Amino acid sequence: MDPRYKKLAQILCRYSMSLEKGDRVLVDAIAIPEEMLIALIREAKRCGADVFVETYMRRVRNELLRNASRSQLLGTQKWDLLKMQHMTAYCLLAGYHNMSEGKDISVEQAAMEDEIFKPILDYRVNKTKWVVSRWPTSAMAQNAKMSTESFEKFFFKVCTLSYDRMVEGATALETVLKNTDRVHINGPGKTDVQFSIKGVGAEKCIGKCNIPDGEVFSAPVKNSIEGVIQFNTPTIYEGKQFDNICLEFKAGKIVKATCEAGDNAALNKILDRDAGARFIGEFALGFNPHIKKPMCDILFDEKIAGSLHMTPGDCYEDAPNGNKSAIHWDLVLIQRPEYGGGEIYFDGKLIRKNGLFIPEALQKLNPKYLLQKPGKTLELSR
Repeated sequence: MDPRYKKLAQILCRYSMSLEKGDRVLVDAIAIPEEMLIALIREAKRCGADVFVETYMRRVRNELLRNASRSQLLGTQKWDLLKMQHMTAYCLLAGYHNMSEGKDISVEQAAMEDEIFKPILDYRVNKTKWVVSRWPTSAMAQNAKMSTESFEKFFFKVCTLSYDRMVEGATALETVLKNTDRVHINGPGKTDVQFSIKGVGAEKCIGKCNIPDGEVFSAPVKNSIEGVIQFNTPTIYEGKQFDNICLEFKAGKIVKATCEAGDNAALNKILDRDAGARFIGEFALGFNPHIKKPMCDILFDEKIAGSLHMTPGDCYEDAPNGNKSAIHWDLVLIQRPEYGGGEIYFDGKLIRKNGLFIPEALQKLNPKYLLQKPGKTLELSR
């Protein structure tokens, strides 16, 4: 067995989910080699957990969902929710062979699915020890504009790094966010947006729920956002790609949404899905030192070094601003010089310029520090 499979399984089971005796973990696997699943099952059992596995083929799952009646979706939801409520932990390990799979499912059908399946997502996020990860495929390599072999090496380097290296800097940033009122973001083009995060809270993400990871998130006070922000990375939502999305805010609400490449009508239809879709549920800063460019996979793109993302839709319970929605759509702005640069101010103080943190306590999130040889490694064995 490839030793990288064993190392990834250790990180997922022992670090991300912190499995222990008595846990019941559900593994959802999509396009994953048998050897990786076996490594994951063995490691979970070594931790003392009971393991349950569901395997999916994306095209077959999409066919089941395409034009499905409400009664069929409700039946599926009831079954899946019962399974999830039996679990104490959850792992999604997903590969894909076509990023546009599902593009032919209508916006209306997707909206109904989001609404019906949201209780499962909410239970998993709020009631289990969960982690979501990917699997390297030729399709992902193509999106990243890399050879399959080079992308595979990149994937394992990113996913098995020593996340404990991030702890000190991420904790400092979490504290700063918790004590901040006003945020001001500016950059080239139309980006000039301000909002408050006072009293919302913040949460560091250093490998416990996502692999790869590297961000700290909060959320704007719901009605506080004013101005314009233009995102400079492509994004795929429900199989449709949009480039250079620009959002204009008044009293927290997205009053105008356009994109340079993609379907403006489809973009606005997503944002009209429900009452919360035109408000922002998350604001976050990304700092994974190995992820430098977008690859149309949000699990990677939202962690890009020197990036930020804002999210139309649902907020998280860890940093709640009261916004509820069936969607949660992370949109990414990279602020490193080669992407146009930009500044972020907290209460009038410059926090990050051109993708690099300025305050001394936060400089430990800059690539120069994170890429140093770590002083210690994760304790992965018992």
